[in-house]
Amino acid sequence: MIPDHVKKVFEENLWYLATCGKELNVVPVGFKCICADGSLAVGAVLLETTLENIRISGRAAVSAANSLTGEAYQIKGRAALVTEGEAFEHYQTLTEDTFRGAMHLKCAVLITPEKLINCAPNAHNKEEIPL
Repeated sequence: MIPDHVKKVFEENLWYLATCGKELNVVPVGFKCICADGSLAVGAVLLETTLENIRISGRAAVSAANSLTGEAYQIKGRAALVTEGEAFEHYQTLTEDTFRGAMHLKCAVLITPEKLINCAPNAHNKEEIPL
């Protein structure tokens, strides 16, 4: 499970979602959350290259940092594209409420964490944190 101090950084800051497939890609994402089961969820509205890369590799990395404290982490794991279930329904409603029909949800991206890495510029940089 993701430790609470790490969850706090992810909950309070923008995420950067990185994928590799046809081409390297990293994008900031705002429709995001940590699910009760510890997986990461992202609502995909505009993420074309990201989705294509996930279809190819089934992998993703997410990074978040607190720019005031320097606390930063990266989570790497398996990624799946889903078009049903709780995360999809949540982001579908959020997309409708936010964009009022101007944009539509393509899917939800669910990432199962496999590695958690400290990315802070300190003596613990690159250390893996147990999940």
